[in-house]
Amino acid sequence: MINIRPVSDLRNNFSELEKEVKNGQPIYLTKNGYGSMVLLSIEEYSRLTDRLEEKLDEADREAENTELRLTHEEVFGNIRRKLHE
Repeated sequence: MINIRPVSDLRNNFSELEKEVKNGQPIYLTKNGYGSMVLLSIEEYSRLTDRLEEKLDEADREAENTELRLTHEEVFGNIRRKLHE
């Protein structure tokens, strides 16, 4: 279940929010009824970003070994296709 809370809960219920994100559940914060930010544990954030860093490093190595260059339209088009498969 998506956990949506007002941003004021950061101040008023920090310990409770901390426990929830440490259990692996993101918390979506709203301000004046609109989405404002997402709280993640450091572990969850690392899980998301480490994979991206690995892929960027892989792309750098590939670029060193080939003359092939793609436009940003080609790159993002490929990503969109893979996301929608």
